Amino acid sequence: MAYEPPPQSEADFQAWLKSFKQVARQEGISQTTLDSAFKNVHLNERVLELDRRQPEFTRTFWQYFNRAVTDWRIETGRKLYEKYQPQLQDVTRQYGVPGRFIIALWGMETNFGGYTGTTPIIESLATLSYDKRRSEFFQKELLAALTILEQGHVQPEQMKGSWAGAIGQCQFMPSNYLKYAVDADDSGRRDLWNSLTDVFYSMGNFLDILGWQREENWGREVTLPEGFDYSLADGTTQRTLQAWQKLGLTLADGRPLPDVDMPAALLLPYDYRGPAFLVFHNFNVIKRWNHSDSYALAVGHLADRIVGRPALTKTAPKDDQSLTRAQIIELQERLAMSGEDIGKIDGIAGSQTRKALRNFQLKNGLPADGYPSFRMLTILQKTVKER
Repeated sequence: MAYEPPPQSEADFQAWLKSFKQVARQEGISQTTLDSAFKNVHLNERVLELDRRQPEFTRTFWQYFNRAVTDWRIETGRKLYEKYQPQLQDVTRQYGVPGRFIIALWGMETNFGGYTGTTPIIESLATLSYDKRRSEFFQKELLAALTILEQGHVQPEQMKGSWAGAIGQCQFMPSNYLKYAVDADDSGRRDLWNSLTDVFYSMGNFLDILGWQREENWGREVTLPEGFDYSLADGTTQRTLQAWQKLGLTLADGRPLPDVDMPAALLLPYDYRGPAFLVFHNFNVIKRWNHSDSYALAVGHLADRIVGRPALTKTAPKDDQSLTRAQIIELQERLAMSGEDIGKIDGIAGSQTRKALRNFQLKNGLPADGYPSFRMLTILQKTVKER
């Protein structure tokens, strides 16, 4: 059932804010901090609009990836990686995270500090806390942001970031700032806006605590053999590299996989024509920063390109095209017409839709990748006629 927002007004928001300030005082936030933090704070309609916006379409892997891993980001990342080698080596010694990943995440989050966001954080978090959809989550973040101000790390007028509350050059949510940000330059403040030393150390600390494995890569592009069982490429099925090698997988350049028992999962982010990856533990650590396969693949590959490793062996096909929600519904309806168990027809291409699509592909002699592409919608339109 879709979320129906209740009627909201500036007067109601200010009344809610008055009661919230009482809660904040009980949590140890001083009146001085509250007065400065909430000066000229109003209900931000733009933040509500962005939070409620439902995307009309879901970008394909290639649409996301090619916007994330650009020539500019690669070249800029290489220059900054060389420029900040002393600081990055210190971070690696302390936290075990190679500098190329720090630079890649920095590039992905804020274009290497070029854009950290312009929305007043207290106003955005107060607006989202007042809205009932995710009020509990954002109230915790608002209290965390007030704690940052209370501790004197930044002034209210400087605390700006994304509309959803992420702050600094590495875009930490306020609660993560309190947990993971580091005053590495001993300034007395954890400054994720202006101190790159603090930014780099904080990112390393975050990844380390999330479980980063030292001396381990994130993943590798691989080539699959003819007739491969694509159901194994779900990103979660674990095999050792030795076992994947026995199934016929090689590195993308044709060399054999390392003959070791290191566990890896096979991930196919596009259809059978796209790249395939064996991903390791650190891939899932990156996903804990942003729970998206495409994001983690972009970070890992950008990190590789920064140190001169090759581009992917595959490129986007000419028919690469996003599916709208209406088109996904049509794909689901046609699968149901063909006799597949589609589950709920909801315009969301989840695991049941992919399973049904894979079954349809197997029955029709198609590569059974289970990927809901524009190509497969076109095939279904031609082969499954409406009743």
